[in-house]
Amino acid sequence: MSAHKPRSGSLAYYPRVRAARHMANFYTFPETTLKMLKEARPLNFIGYKAGMLTVFGKNAHDKSHSFGQETAIPATVIECPPVKVIGVRAYIKDAYGMHALGEVTIDKPDRNLRRKIKAFKMKGKAHGKAKAEGAKEHKDKNAKGRPDEGKAYSTFEGLEKDRGKFAEVVLIVQTQPGLTGIGKKKADVAELHLSGNAERQLAYAKEKLGKELRVSEVFEQGQFVDVKAVDKGKGFQGVVKRFGVKIHRPKAKKRRYVGSIGPWHPPLVQWTVAMAGQMGYQTRTEYNKRVLLLYGAANSGAVNPAGGFQHYGLVKNDFIAVHGSVPGAPKRPVALRIPTRMHDEHKAKFADIKLPSAFMQPAERAGTKGLSKGDNAQGTVTAASGGASSSEGRAGAGPSQSAAAQKVTA
Repeated sequence: MSAHKPRSGSLAYYPRVRAARHMANFYTFPETTLKMLKEARPLNFIGYKAGMLTVFGKNAHDKSHSFGQETAIPATVIECPPVKVIGVRAYIKDAYGMHALGEVTIDKPDRNLRRKIKAFKMKGKAHGKAKAEGAKEHKDKNAKGRPDEGKAYSTFEGLEKDRGKFAEVVLIVQTQPGLTGIGKKKADVAELHLSGNAERQLAYAKEKLGKELRVSEVFEQGQFVDVKAVDKGKGFQGVVKRFGVKIHRPKAKKRRYVGSIGPWHPPLVQWTVAMAGQMGYQTRTEYNKRVLLLYGAANSGAVNPAGGFQHYGLVKNDFIAVHGSVPGAPKRPVALRIPTRMHDEHKAKFADIKLPSAFMQPAERAGTKGLSKGDNAQGTVTAASGGASSSEGRAGAGPSQSAAAQKVTA
């Protein structure tokens, strides 16, 4: 039997249509372990993609051929401004799955949140009266089907009275893109799921309601994360670009078409046939991305290239750098989650990770527009190297730079 060319294009993603929402979010989480039950801690977070850069580090995988050698590592910078907890939602579980029992929200939302949620438009007594009337109307509507659903609690104490019914408690948070330089102010709203049992989740939610959460409270440097985002949109494309169909010979009547769209019988075109249509702007998830760096806002200037990231600008808040690429264009929201499919703990294992700014001469660093005004030469090296060894092994490292790095290390 002669060999034949395999089909073009993956059948894993169907239908290939535009994403319904600009911001992706996670709805499944890893199974609860004994360690996770001991404390309540957020399992996911939201950031904004800034761009890619190259960091340097030593290969720490002892079974690798390049173990101990300095390596150039592709990394994606995701800016993670603190999110604000604006509400707490409780879920109950029955034979049909999880259902929202009710929620409690903050009394004074900011103007950027009111741009997103129209129900927050009213203020003061009018808002409280409308909220109570809406909750009563919603409860009466669902009284026949599920009488426990649809409650809008006015205070957190009212939510705690029904704690015996809770199967899960989640945080409702708003992002603060106005703290970044992307030019966006309207908040994105998402749920943050928590580890632990319902009692610990409720206590944690009560403590955090109305406060801010930082990315350092969710992830740690060196751990793995899953990322989910809407990838770049390519518009309406043909089968050659969309599915990788081979271009026909020049003598053919049509070169960028599928040779045959199916047999005579059955008299239909099957869904597996490559056809022209929408390409990109679809939700995609990538698993097991190692967090190479996790810095606070004070050290954000160390990651900025000269003039900022292209199509994004300067990173001004907390940020993480993950190994490899991430779906989506710059400025796009990226959902982050603790991993659910861990299978190789040695993947992307590096030590002594340094940012490119650690290898700049002091004069170059002083003239870098991307660095913040208060960063000096010694502070930038400290933030970039993280207390790592000096960069004598790098080609072209001058004596003044090596001495500065040794002084910081000491």
